[in-house]
Amino acid sequence: MPADFNRIPDFNDVKSASQRLSGVVVETPLLESPLLNELAGRRVLVKAECLQITGAFKLRGAWSAVSSLADAEKANGVLAYSSGNHAQAVAYAAAKHNIKATIVMPKDAPALKLENTRKYGAEVIQYDRPGGEDREAIGQAIASERGCVLIKPYDNTQVIAGQGTCGLEIAKQAAQLNIKQAQVLVCCGGGGLTSGIALALASEAPEFVVHPVEPEHYDDVARSLASDQRKTVNTNFVSICDAIVTPSPGELTFPVMQKHCGAGMVVTDNEALNAMRVAANTLKLVAEPGGAVALAAALHRKELLHTDTVICVVSGGNVDPTIHAQACAQ
Repeated sequence: MPADFNRIPDFNDVKSASQRLSGVVVETPLLESPLLNELAGRRVLVKAECLQITGAFKLRGAWSAVSSLADAEKANGVLAYSSGNHAQAVAYAAAKHNIKATIVMPKDAPALKLENTRKYGAEVIQYDRPGGEDREAIGQAIASERGCVLIKPYDNTQVIAGQGTCGLEIAKQAAQLNIKQAQVLVCCGGGGLTSGIALALASEAPEFVVHPVEPEHYDDVARSLASDQRKTVNTNFVSICDAIVTPSPGELTFPVMQKHCGAGMVVTDNEALNAMRVAANTLKLVAEPGGAVALAAALHRKELLHTDTVICVVSGGNVDPTIHAQACAQ
């Protein structure tokens, strides 16, 4: 039976993904620092997905999707488009399943992400993102030509379900700390991680409220949630948060966020850089800009926080060394 990729997932999908991911992904820690708590003015727990295999949460969704493929689908390999983290995750998952991976990546993607994707064994095809080339059109054309399976970065049932396993871990770890209520801040692009975590917590920790966090100029999810319909942003602003600069929430992710999430939050690039510095200084974590925006909201959007405990997902750590040095030098 072909893989089931095109419907809105439910909690049973998250539970099934968790079984397939068992023994594969790292159960990342929920970290705390008294110095961070002091800076934030409340208890802040950081879910360190930057410590995941391939350096970001994306392996959860990629493994969930690749592991759900039928044998016949694996024959021609898989294709993904991504600025880097989904690219690396699909490349890694495909290699471990002994199938070919082709990844469409922007020419201006961070060099580290391009290099690592190739090291995991994928063929990388680059496109001109600033010039307006459409990665989805390129990806669809290549997938049709080669007969390979397209694994979208967020609008995919099994990808969302895999990301939801992060939420299962948050619920379990918070329960061990006897935390009953919290706002959960999640770095958000197209909404795969946010919707997956929201699905898991709606069932396992219903008193937790999930908030997507985006970089300024790319606040499409926040706008969409506020208006109750999918919105698209149209901007040429170049953000350092390259991993989460999507123009609109996904068709599959938005209904989940609409049902289960609180209001979105927005931070600036400088605030993301500051959060990277704080993560390094207080928790000894390396975070990339897009992976630090949730922590940035805990530090810089205190007026939007109303719980004694906030849980922030640091979603990735695949940062160019020069950018990390810039952040730490602030």
